[in-house]
Amino acid sequence: MKSSLVRRGGLLAAVVASVVLAGAAPASAAPGDGSAYGVKVDVKLLGQNAVKAGPFAAATTAGPTSSSLAKADVPGILTAGVINAEAKRDENSGAVTAKASTADVTLPLLKAALGDVGIKLVEAVCTATQKGVEGSTKLVGANLGSVGAVDAAPAANTQIKVGLGALNVATIILNEQVKNPDGSLTVNAVHVKLLGGGLKALGDGDVIVSSATCGPAAPPMPLASGAGLWIGLGLLGAVAVPVGTRILRRRSAQA
Repeated sequence: MKSSLVRRGGLLAAVVASVVLAGAAPASAAPGDGSAYGVKVDVKLLGQNAVKAGPFAAATTAGPTSSSLAKADVPGILTAGVINAEAKRDENSGAVTAKASTADVTLPLLKAALGDVGIKLVEAVCTATQKGVEGSTKLVGANLGSVGAVDAAPAANTQIKVGLGALNVATIILNEQVKNPDGSLTVNAVHVKLLGGGLKALGDGDVIVSSATCGPAAPPMPLASGAGLWIGLGLLGAVAVPVGTRILRRRSAQA
C-alpha cells in the first residue's frame, strides 16, 4: 500500500507542478533589453579625415550593466567630463531602465556658428514597464552660444537650426526620441546633425551626447499566479481529498 501511495503522491505533485508552472509561464521568454552610453561621434568635417569615436562608457542589460569614464575628448569636436551609464532589468517585474549622464560638455564643433556652447550636465533616461515605454531628458546649465539658454526639460524632439551666414549647416535635436521597429525607444539627450552641402558647410555626420535605449519590457515571471495557481490548487483538492478518504477508510477497517 505504501508503494501505491508514493506513486499517487508523485503523480499528484507532477500534475500540480505542471499546471502551476503553465499558468506562470510568460507569453514570450525573450527578456527586455536596454543600453546606454555617454558620447558617440561619427562625422566628416570639411577638408578633414572622418572621425569616429565611442560609444564612450557603454552599458547594456547583458553586461556590463554600468559603466563610467572620467573624461572624453574628441579634438575640435567635443569635450566632456565624467560619464556614467547604466542599463538594468528587474527580473521580477520585467521593467527595464537605461540612463546616461555626461558632465561638463563643450562643443567646439559649433563654435564658428554659435560661439561657445556648453552644458553642465546632459542626462537621458528611458524606462520600459508593462504599461509602456517612455523617456526624458534633463539639461543643467545649458547654454548654446548665440541661441542662449534652453529649457532644462526640453519637449521631445525639440529642434534648433544652426546657421553659418545664410547657410543652414546643422540641426541640434534636444530630447530626441526615436521609436524603433522592435518596440524599443531610444532617447538621445543632445543630437547634433551636420547637414553637409555647400562650400561653407561644417561637414556631415552626427554627434550624440547621452543616449539611452530600452524596451519593450519583458513579461513578469512570478513563480505562480492567476489562473495557473487556482487551477493547480483545485486539482490538489480534487485528487488529495479522495486519496485521504481511502486511507482513513482502510485504517478504520484495520482497527
